[in-house]
Amino acid sequence: MVRAVEAAGATAAITAVVRGVPTVGLAGDDLERFLRRDGVRKVSARDLGAAMARGLDGATTVAATLVLATRAGIEVFATGGIGGVHRGAPFDESADLAELARTSMIVVCAGAKSILDLPATWERLESHGIPVVGYQTHELPGFFTAETGIPLSTCADSVDEIVSVWRAHRSLGRPQSLLVVQPPPREHALPRAAMEAAVQQAQTEAAREGIEGAAVTPFLLAAVSRSTAGGSLAANLALLEQNAKLAGEIAQRLGSP
Repeated sequence: MVRAVEAAGATAAITAVVRGVPTVGLAGDDLERFLRRDGVRKVSARDLGAAMARGLDGATTVAATLVLATRAGIEVFATGGIGGVHRGAPFDESADLAELARTSMIVVCAGAKSILDLPATWERLESHGIPVVGYQTHELPGFFTAETGIPLSTCADSVDEIVSVWRAHRSLGRPQSLLVVQPPPREHALPRAAMEAAVQQAQTEAAREGIEGAAVTPFLLAAVSRSTAGGSLAANLALLEQNAKLAGEIAQRLGSP
């Protein structure tokens, strides 16, 4: 992702909480330690204060990243997929949606994670007034898959179009992020039916093992990876790099007159 951003002429900065210090620009030995996941916990927006006070290491969710990136004056953020409404649990809604609704930033992703209730998540994005632009797609992607059956009303074929929408959005004083979605690379995208079967199997495993709370998402993603013989992991890595490339191009264009 870093190489993809830099190749586009922009500057990459990874967010984290490092031994209690909010960090925008994780690198070197600290980055290697985080990649090993050695003692690193998942930190959402509500957890930032506690992680800082206790001197903890925290890998930031979309919500927490939005908080830190905004403090650093960053305007473009790339991720894999956003959180949303969980299947079978309509009141279990990711904090990502609330932060997207109150944070002015361009967020590039491959839609919401496939393990979620995507139609409900789409409705919540609308309720929060979060604009969604499909980059070279007319359908909301589903993270590992390009198809969800959810049509998009706003699409863009170029980075310039995205920047124009962003500037118009900002001119109205709207506080929400602009969510830019693109499907995973075609050669790595998983078929919609296969993805749905893998998710349902993962949910069954999670219910059988009593997985709850913050542990649900990582458990489901790991179970899906097993069910797809690693296909979902390959898709995840490919879409992360692709999203970083697009985010870098947008950031570079925003820095131009």
